[in-house]
Parts: sequence; structure tokens; C-alpha cells
Amino acid sequence: MAEFEFQVNGMTCEHCERAVTAELSALPGIVDVQVDADSGRVEVTHETPLERAAVESAVEDAGYTVRTWPAATNV
Repeated sequence: MAEFEFQVNGMTCEHCERAVTAELSALPGIVDVQVDADSGRVEVTHETPLERAAVESAVEDAGYTVRTWPAATNV
């Protein structure tokens, strides 16, 4: 398994955390998602490679945008 962390803009509350968690958890290969609305930090644990576009789309579906991304294009 692998982990990566990124930042999301616009989260302000527990509802935001739940929305981002639900969207990301629905992606294949993701086994855990930890979201902190106060800092905007999202940590994802996954067992298969993830495409950046899929992760960004899931965050956007929750109503937010990715602010920072790990150095690797795909994680």
C-alpha cells in the first residue's frame, strides 16, 4: 500500500470532510481517506496506482478543488 497527501481548497466543516471522503473512497484502490477541513489536508492510502485526473475529479464532484499535489504525476 502507498500513501500520499495533498491540499484541497474550500473545505470549512465536517460536512466538507464527509463529502470529500465519500467521493475519494468510491475510487477503485483507495482503502483509507483522512480529511482535515481546518488545514485543507487530505491523506489517501491506496493499494493500486491512482490517476491524478480521477482524484481531482472526485474532489471537484464533492464541490472543492485540489490546491497542491505530490511531486509525482500519478501516485
